[in-house]
Amino acid sequence: MSDYIAIFVTASSGQEADTIAKDLVGSRLVACANIFPEIRSVFRWKGEVQNEREVFLMMKSRMSLFDRIEQRIRELHSYEVPEIVAVPLIKGSPPYLDWVGEETTD
Repeated sequence: MSDYIAIFVTASSGQEADTIAKDLVGSRLVACANIFPEIRSVFRWKGEVQNEREVFLMMKSRMSLFDRIEQRIRELHSYEVPEIVAVPLIKGSPPYLDWVGEETTD
């Protein structure tokens, strides 16, 4: 199961999140994307504390596809330094993980 990952990305808007999600699912780099419509992010950027509304994406894929996923997100994303992080799925429902594997392609 170590090849399966969840990828977290924040976006500036629902439209940007939707564009990223549809592109990555359509190209079979991720099996699915969940879009959480509004979150509040507090972070330091260029020496100033920021408090921004963002949209959160959680996507499921395989570790072997991460570099391609990251590259594509960077091409589509409006941020200078977008959040693109992956965490390994250490356990999951075998039928669901099988589906993730079937829906993603190298």
